[in-house]
Amino acid sequence: MSKPTLYLQSKPEDIAKYVIFSGDPRRVEKIITQLENVTEVSVNREYHTYTGFYQGVRITVTSTGIGGPSAAIAMEEMYECGMEVAVRLGTVMGLKDNLGHFIIPSAAMRWESTSKEYVDASFPAVANHELVEIMNESVAHNNRVSENGIVCSTDGYYTQMKESRLSKKMGTDVLGTFSGLQKYNIAGMDMESGVVLTLGNLMDIKACTVTLATVLDNLKEEIPHEERIEEERILAKIVLDGLVAYDKKEKQND
Repeated sequence: MSKPTLYLQSKPEDIAKYVIFSGDPRRVEKIITQLENVTEVSVNREYHTYTGFYQGVRITVTSTGIGGPSAAIAMEEMYECGMEVAVRLGTVMGLKDNLGHFIIPSAAMRWESTSKEYVDASFPAVANHELVEIMNESVAHNNRVSENGIVCSTDGYYTQMKESRLSKKMGTDVLGTFSGLQKYNIAGMDMESGVVLTLGNLMDIKACTVTLATVLDNLKEEIPHEERIEEERILAKIVLDGLVAYDKKEKQND
């Protein structure tokens, strides 16, 4: 009999081949309200894991906390359990005039360090093209706007994404980080996509990221709270609808 994984405390029989990763455990609790026949797999540390059904398709949803190291642990343990498709569902800091847009990046710039523990920095963090196209279609079907630019994943929230008392004291040029990335035509910043896309390719599974731009650089503009709640609900529906469409396509090809 298989033993549960170390942190997610999951076994292969607990986990669907489709896995959604979302940083915030509270967001996971909201996502699963759209599922049927939900089973709690485990709640341990930052990892809250559930498996249920959406329009007849079995899907696992788990939280990862913040940042690359914990996201890598979740990816590793879901892979141990037989994951075949990985989708990061979350938020992103927009670097363009894209507040409220759904950013489904074609690739990620690997400024975080976790993925470099696996493979050389020259290795690209690229999303699966087929998944990206299906998620684009799901966004359109839900009457929202999507874009497929490159995002930048980083480790330092208060050193690269938001000014703080300490960053100002130390003279850290956070605003310069934004302007530098904007010269590279980077669509947004997050802390996990680089890891998810890199590991997805190393694992030879299909992976993509579907995110909502809830804030702009340095939090100069944000989606209002009540609107954000609704848009995050739509974000979950977009990913779930996309996985159903992907599953249907896979079955037609068999």
